[in-house]
Amino acid sequence: MAHRRSKLLLFFCFLSYCLIAFAAKSYYDILQVPRARFGRANKACLSKLAKYHPDKNQGNEEANKKFAEINNAYEVLSDSEKRGIYDRYGEEGLKQHAANGGRGGGGMNIQDIFSSFFGGGPMEEEERVVKGDDVIVELDATLEDLYMGGSLKY
Repeated sequence: MAHRRSKLLLFFCFLSYCLIAFAAKSYYDILQVPRARFGRANKACLSKLAKYHPDKNQGNEEANKKFAEINNAYEVLSDSEKRGIYDRYGEEGLKQHAANGGRGGGGMNIQDIFSSFFGGGPMEEEERVVKGDDVIVELDATLEDLYMGGSLKY
């Protein structure tokens, strides 16, 4: 009887592990984009996920967690090396790659991408430098001066 219970317990543990593994969302699910269309559908998927941006959800902890998930998924999938590892071995493969000294990729931060599409948040507006008018100066220079370089006084 005890042997049968241990087998049953082992079976339920295995079943629980499988359910957890299948219930975990892939990075493609998080970004709501099919695997085959990731490169082509980036702008559309980002505009849908902009509702989770911290500037639009100040004080909403759940939205901040969701945005961190989105940021992590985009960072992995936008780097071709990390994306290849993720596609072949999953999230565990990425962790092992990082633990084995995998070089940091050139993945972009999703915060920068949202800012480029939708404008900066309140913090960024304070840091902007106001540009002045263009300065137009007439200089007397020959074609030879322009070609050879040098300096002119105006």
